[in-house]
Amino acid sequence: MRIVVLVKEVPDTWGDRKLSLETGLADRSASERVLDEIGERSLEVALSYADQNAGTEVVVVSMAPAESAATVRKGLAMGAHSAVQVADEQLVGADLGLTAEVLAAAVSRTGFDLVIAGNLSTDGSGGVMGAMVAELLDVPNLTALTSVQIEDGRVSGERASDGATMRVSAELPAVISITEALPDARFPNFKGIMAAKKKPFETLTLADLGVEPEDHSASRSIVLALSEKPPRQAGTKIVDEGDAGEKLAEFLVQNRLV
Repeated sequence: MRIVVLVKEVPDTWGDRKLSLETGLADRSASERVLDEIGERSLEVALSYADQNAGTEVVVVSMAPAESAATVRKGLAMGAHSAVQVADEQLVGADLGLTAEVLAAAVSRTGFDLVIAGNLSTDGSGGVMGAMVAELLDVPNLTALTSVQIEDGRVSGERASDGATMRVSAELPAVISITEALPDARFPNFKGIMAAKKKPFETLTLADLGVEPEDHSASRSIVLALSEKPPRQAGTKIVDEGDAGEKLAEFLVQNRLV
């Protein structure tokens, strides 16, 4: 069994995240860059299965700049057996479509029985990467799982909806995405950090994958305009001078809240 986990380097969730008004891209120099938490949870799902099933290989795959290697290598320190990083200057500013194409090519090259991704990154918040990769790989896709079971050549789990909980399953090979309902990821220990230095770490380019970033056979999204979000305005303050009730009622009516 080979499980591929898609991970992503993102600006620290607790840091000050901003967009460059010149390029429309996330300013990744503005804060510390870390492995996205939902990617760590995805890796935990794979590692937990590998702990109980001998012969399982867990591979971390990421599309990130060359300087992000240390962040991707954290997946190896956590317990993954190998890592693949796609680093190419032509990928700066890649949209969801190109990113999915690159990741699908890398996963296909690596080989897989199951691909695990997070449902939503904390920077781009696209929420469609798992589905797009599954479409390109032409395999079943289970999205937004709150639990995961892998057994007998199948993957299954639960997905929460507005009025019910759905039980879904698919035959392998498949792609799944998980939510934050899954357990927190394990912390790398000293032994894992030292072992990570000797584990296979492959760096690929677009040429290695045969992906053409300027291929116009499919649409590529671009930023047409960008402006900084205006500062939040102060709310309406009502001072009680004996008529606060009337002012409050009037405010509710004017804003169609009653």
